[in-house]
Amino acid sequence: MYILKVYGTLTSAFNRADKLRLRLRSERLLTQTSEQCKSYIALAALFQFNAHLFSKEAFMSSKGKVVAIVQARLGSSRLPLKSLLCLRDVPVIDWVTRRLGACARLDSIMVAVPETPLDVVLLEHLRRRGIPCMAGPEDDVLARFCQAAQLADAGLVVRVCADNPLIWSGAVDRLVDFYRQGHWDYAYNHIPRNNLWPDGLGAEILSRGLLEDMGRKATQPSQREHCLNYIWDNAADFRIGTFDPAENWLRRPDLRLDMDRPDDFRRLALLPISPDMDARAIVDVCGTACAKV
Repeated sequence: MYILKVYGTLTSAFNRADKLRLRLRSERLLTQTSEQCKSYIALAALFQFNAHLFSKEAFMSSKGKVVAIVQARLGSSRLPLKSLLCLRDVPVIDWVTRRLGACARLDSIMVAVPETPLDVVLLEHLRRRGIPCMAGPEDDVLARFCQAAQLADAGLVVRVCADNPLIWSGAVDRLVDFYRQGHWDYAYNHIPRNNLWPDGLGAEILSRGLLEDMGRKATQPSQREHCLNYIWDNAADFRIGTFDPAENWLRRPDLRLDMDRPDDFRRLALLPISPDMDARAIVDVCGTACAKV
């Protein structure tokens, strides 16, 4: 809407300047150009000189791309190598990136992994598949996310954990819309905290500006390792938002769909799931097996 208004204003300036030139020429008053004409001509000239500032690409850049940054690693103590464990012969990290690829609100995806000898294997796997990826500090995940956001030229950052193989594009798209419409500092629907979402379908979202501000302010080790803890540790300072699913069948806070422990992997591996399943099928298939005890 903003770019259309700017374009309309400048187009009007061009038209008015041309009309005044013709009228003044016909009246042989070109040497006595009116102040009104001068202002329109100046505005038109300003637009021509700075045309690149009003391009679609520049406008989108000023608003910022929506980038999903996937936090992945192989060195988990609870479930080693989990990002490359296979469900239905497909590595878990491929489940995540493939399902995120169906999101309408995402401009790009970046996988952020620790800079360790072990995780070189994960990086090579991602590169062979053409998935944007980077390596950053192992324990300072907040710094890693800041680096990833900068590399991806993100305006909005959607944080996704790679242990959520059943992440749903619809949940992510709804989260982005909710964030934009509500003027939140941070919003989420990845866990059933003050909402009725299943655990593992959604994500978290915040601006790159806030992420980088936390990168400067967060000092506690827990805030560096768990990159968004700073927000919850200072919840009174932020506008934090969440929401419920619209569909009754999706209101299942009792479902745990992430893959954090060996039992989670065994449970999901035995279910008839596929990377292209929609949320309704996931709830139907996992409804009993993945219910929290």
